[in-house]
Amino acid sequence: MDITIKSPERRISYTDNIFATGSCFTEHIGGRLDQLKFFVLQNPNGILFDPLSICRTLTSYVQNKKYSKEDLFQLNELWQSWQHHSVFSGPDQQQVLHHINRSQESAYTFLQKADWLIITLGSSFYYQFADTNESVANCHRAPAKWFRKELTSIDEMVLSFNNCFLALFQFNPQLKIIFTVSPVRHIRDGVIENNRSKARLIETVHQLVAASDRMYYFPAYELVIDVLRDYRFYDIDLVHPNYAATEFVFEKFVEHFISKEDIPVMEEIKDIVRAFKHKPFQPSTHAHRKFMESYLSKIKHFQQRHPGIDVSKEAIYFSKGTESE
Repeated sequence: MDITIKSPERRISYTDNIFATGSCFTEHIGGRLDQLKFFVLQNPNGILFDPLSICRTLTSYVQNKKYSKEDLFQLNELWQSWQHHSVFSGPDQQQVLHHINRSQESAYTFLQKADWLIITLGSSFYYQFADTNESVANCHRAPAKWFRKELTSIDEMVLSFNNCFLALFQFNPQLKIIFTVSPVRHIRDGVIENNRSKARLIETVHQLVAASDRMYYFPAYELVIDVLRDYRFYDIDLVHPNYAATEFVFEKFVEHFISKEDIPVMEEIKDIVRAFKHKPFQPSTHAHRKFMESYLSKIKHFQQRHPGIDVSKEAIYFSKGTESE
């Protein structure tokens, strides 16, 4: 089965700044782009799954929100934030607060100059405190009785995004948005509930994209569910797409969203990164030294042609491998 994927008139290039936010599948696309030396900032609040949390955090970046001690709480010996992933949690309150605010500042600065915003939606379900109705982005394994689980309506999600985008486009008029829905299956919600949740996300995104000429949809969900459509393309948990599936999805993303002029550059970088990750069995051999010299030469030639792309880490690594013992 083939899927028609609409490409933007102007595609992503190496001169662009890419802001990526959303579910764990964001890091498959954003992480690969970062690995290939695109300018990427991803998930400044950590992984986020539901649209309301994503809109709330994007708005906080636009406002350059500063968090205070009152925004943190202590649970299981850790200081935590209800609006942040547990990667920000820690035993020292001041360090946690510093980490959060430094990430907020980076998000504010980067989003102001971003060309692309990639939003990956994971679930229509969200959690709110049972006594106050305040929604949270992460429950941090707090007692289940503290929360009420809700399924967001399509109208609520469209309204939330529209309000968020109004602020975003005033903040950064050049910004373009790519939506995608994560193919990760939220089976803990239940199979039927997961499908209801994904269906609402897909309809929400299509309503938003249809109403704007600066928004696009990349069908990661459909590529895994309807094109690959086989549990061989999921990990053993039958929830997360495996390496073969994520590679297939990323190849489609490159084909339809990356500038054709930059794809050869990307392939050069891919070769350099692959060599950089290579672990030699016999690093003291003449053959390995020739290998290192060859890639150092490639990198120097690449830097001359593409001075704006940072491969300094790889250059240092290969230069050390050519030094005399």
